[in-house]
Amino acid sequence: MTKTALITGVTGQDGYYLSRFLLQKGYRVVGLVLPQRQSSLAKLGSLVNKLEIYAVDLTDSRVLSGLLEQVQPQEIYNLAAPSFIPDSWNNPLETLDVIAGTTTRFLMAIRQAGVKARFYQASSSEMFGQVDPSPQDENTPFRPMNPYATAKLHAHWTMVHYRQRYNLLACSGILYNHESPRRATQFVTRKVCLAAAAIKLGISDRLELGNLDAKRDWGYAEDYVQAMWRMLQQDQPEDYVIGTGKLHSVKELVATAFECVGLDWTRYVVVNPNLVRSDEHFLLVANTKKAKQKLQWQPQMSFENLVEKMVLKDLERLQNGTIATSAKP
Repeated sequence: MTKTALITGVTGQDGYYLSRFLLQKGYRVVGLVLPQRQSSLAKLGSLVNKLEIYAVDLTDSRVLSGLLEQVQPQEIYNLAAPSFIPDSWNNPLETLDVIAGTTTRFLMAIRQAGVKARFYQASSSEMFGQVDPSPQDENTPFRPMNPYATAKLHAHWTMVHYRQRYNLLACSGILYNHESPRRATQFVTRKVCLAAAAIKLGISDRLELGNLDAKRDWGYAEDYVQAMWRMLQQDQPEDYVIGTGKLHSVKELVATAFECVGLDWTRYVVVNPNLVRSDEHFLLVANTKKAKQKLQWQPQMSFENLVEKMVLKDLERLQNGTIATSAKP
């Protein structure tokens, strides 16, 4: 029997890679998009023709319940969320509703529709916040430091409560930063890789950054969506920390990206104090022992290969004119 998977946030980075992965496994893939955001389907390219797309108001649990009755998914992947963390300070209430509200309404709809769907909640390492222990695992206390992280934690605990109270097969992946050539340009990884490509081609001549010593656990998004799928194939629903277990600084990111195009980064990078995040932290790094043991999962792509992949793709885009002028550094 063909399995059906339903994905919210289908037009985002993770939605794209997860859809492609599930299609390769023979799934019927249903993607949800907000009615006012249907133009974002263009980001899926030719992949959109292989999906079933529904324009759905995620603020109405009755509509969601009706959709679940109609689609009858075996697996639900809730990836819908604003992903650029600094923006959450501009509208914390909207951030809370989009993340925590959508998750709660979906869990309610699963019960209302009576479907036997397995539910994946996209949690975030940002929930750990100002951590003391490093690296972090599934037992590390949460101390969120921004509205995005707080909303993610609300959604995470709501999922846990529904799992415990209603015996739902629901789980969350506590994912660390994961990147790809499909990352939006406001994220530092893509910003750096695009700048290196643009400077190489003479389109730009400088790159402004904040704290070069800030460190992240950066992995490849295509590796991480496989972990999501593996979580929903388990007999018992549990939560998993997903990352590489390795820290790299922004300075390393810059040096690696510029090295890919044969440039000395120190000639082009300018530090702008206004770009330093007020909630900066340096010790968010994953302990993935549980995922390795129970899911038989570990990341495949190295940091260096990931950065190279992103830089080369941006070189191609700039040379082909397939990236908007406004997106150039």
